[in-house]
Amino acid sequence: MDLEHELLKRSGRKCELCGGIENLKVFKVLPIKKDDLSDNILTCSLCINQIENKGTENVNHWRCLNESVWNENIAVQVVSFRMLNRLSNESWPKELLEMIYFDDETLIWANAGVENADEKKIIHRDANGVVLSTGDNVVLIKDLKVKGSSIVAKQGTAVRNIRLDHENEEYIEGKVDGQQIVIISKYVKKT
Repeated sequence: MDLEHELLKRSGRKCELCGGIENLKVFKVLPIKKDDLSDNILTCSLCINQIENKGTENVNHWRCLNESVWNENIAVQVVSFRMLNRLSNESWPKELLEMIYFDDETLIWANAGVENADEKKIIHRDANGVVLSTGDNVVLIKDLKVKGSSIVAKQGTAVRNIRLDHENEEYIEGKVDGQQIVIISKYVKKT
């Protein structure tokens, strides 16, 4: 039995991503490990077109990933993970990505196809361009009025054990005069 017939049988003659039944094709999940059933999925031309042509994604079409990411076939999970990453500027894919657990080998395979993984990484930098990390100590380089209070954080104030905002590279958190505040990273210098 050839690969396409095996995939048709495995999938129940449906797209393993969206469940569509028209224009089904074999899709190789790169990088190929064994070049057999475990490295391939059966999917429709609509899904393939959006997978292969970044920027053409119809976010509502990909709501199907809520189910396909839990498919028993690892290759289907891997493609679902990759598409969720591509759509991660939406809230629902982010939430779904947080629930996924892969063993080390599967995670390496899944991440191998995530485009621009480094582009998504948020890097916090101080006023001099030095990379900041959680736990660093910084000094304020200008007086800062703390919104919502009468406190003015003075230039030269040390802020110890900072925390980074994982959604915005401009924001860090730290304690000034015993109060936890958000500070814009361009107003601090790493010590």
